[in-house]
Formats: sequence, C-alpha cells, structure tokens
Amino acid sequence: MTLTEHARYSWGGDEFLLVEIAPDMSLEANFVANAMAAGLEEQELDGIVDICPANASLLIRFNPDELPHADLERAVRALEAEVKQATVQELETRIIEVPVWYDDPFTSETETRFREGYHQRPEGSDLDYSAEVNGLANAAEFIQRHHETPWLVSMVGFVAGLPFLFQLTPRERQLQVPKYLSPRTDTPPLTLGYGGCFTAHYSVRGAGGYQMLGITPSPIFDPEQKLADFADFMVLFRTGDIVKYRPIDEAEYTEIQAEVEAGTYRYKQAPVRFTLAEALADPDAYNRTLLEALDVA
Repeated sequence: MTLTEHARYSWGGDEFLLVEIAPDMSLEANFVANAMAAGLEEQELDGIVDICPANASLLIRFNPDELPHADLERAVRALEAEVKQATVQELETRIIEVPVWYDDPFTSETETRFREGYHQRPEGSDLDYSAEVNGLANAAEFIQRHHETPWLVSMVGFVAGLPFLFQLTPRERQLQVPKYLSPRTDTPPLTLGYGGCFTAHYSVRGAGGYQMLGITPSPIFDPEQKLADFADFMVLFRTGDIVKYRPIDEAEYTEIQAEVEAGTYRYKQAPVRFTLAEALADPDAYNRTLLEALDVA
C-alpha cells in the first residue's frame, strides 16, 4: 500500500474527529476510509453520532459526554492499524447499473446559457471540450471511455444524495476534465457531471461547475421513499458502492421515467466483494469480474 504509515488526526471543536488518510485521492486511501467507517459501525461505540467517509479522509461526530476524546482516538487509531495491516483487504458492497442519456437536450440547453464568461471554450459543448482535453477523437469516444468501466462511489454529500465517483482504471487511463471557469447558477436534476478525476451525479436542480455529460431518468434521492430501492433510506448510493453506467436513448429514457412515476422502477444491482489487491494488480480483469455480477443479476 502506498500510504503514509499513520493518518493525520485533528479535532473540530468538541464533537468532531477528522482522520486525514492521505493528501490526495487514491483507491488505497478511499478503501481505508470506507473500511474504517465500516469497522466503526460494527463496533457500535456509545457516543458516536455520525460516521462520514470521504475521498481520502474520515469524519466522526461524537458526544464527548458519552465518549471521551482520548478513548475515541485510541479506538480509531487501533482500527486504522488493523485495516492497513489486514492480510486480505475486502469490502462487502454492491454493483449498480445506472442508465444515462448522454448528450441529451436538457443539459445541452443549459450549456448554451452558460458559455461566454463561464466556460473555457465558449464554442462547442461540454462533451466536445471533455474529449479535447483528454486527447480523444470526439465526444463519442469520451462517452465510450466513460461508460465502459465501472466507478467507485468514493463519497456522498455536499448536496443531499450527491455521489462522487472514482473510475476503476489505471491512473494513466483515467479521464481528467477541468471544472467550469465560473460555476453555473443552474443544472438540471439528475445531471451527470465531470470535474477533475470525478464523476458527480447531481441529485437535485441547482448550481454546479462540473462539465455536463448527460442525464439519468431515475432518482438517486427520494425523500418520500416511493421506490422500493429507497425503502431503507432516502439516499440511493453509499460509499463503497460500484456503479456501471449504461447508455440509453430518448425512448428508453421516457420509458424509465414512466416506471418511476408508476412506482415500479428498480435499479439493476448485485452484491459483490471488492478486493483491493486484485483491483490494483489487474484492473481490467478485475473490472470484468465485477461486471459479470451484473450480467447474472
């Protein structure tokens, strides 16, 4: 593992402990954050209020009247060592298929309103620009590169239910796209965006600065929990989830929207065990294994 021996621990007032596992995002750092979060949940320590894993860090909210600072830090440091020294580093998770209408008219219309003064390249589209900065032939090639490999949900937040996703592919093949020069004041709900090395899945309409790639017909945030996939919680994604995007056309987009409205839509998904060593040793072969789980779902 290419991480430092020990994470950086700091306190936020009386109620928060921040564990900075690494200064930047990596599959290894994110695995440690998720594994530590899962371990803390299993321990069920009295006084812990919330556990929030992020790209390369872990934030813990706790009640100091129930759990003294020193006791919490001691428990978390022991868990960090256990996760890093584990012979087999695995997470029980799931893979979810998400349909996407790439290059749709809704994000295209929004782009035209936020070009001059907002975007690096006022002419063209966000997809054209994304292809260009990655040295690809055209938008179609960028779309292909985006959906052909799975993605890891590295964190959820900032806006309710909004996931950030990290591409499961060698770093030299990862897509990299700058954000807008100045954020938009509008983004269609369920837009799929790209900024830096992350895909962001906008859960609601609002401001945003990521390049817009397309739109999805199915919700990822359901406060009323109308759909079966939200029976346990109003947010679809959890950190550690694996996502496979599937391109769809306008006809299927409309069909899925009708199923959502009728309350019958279900995401295609399957349980998987994510093994860090295998993912790092041969990413292409391991991705095929992950995708096979969806084939039989």
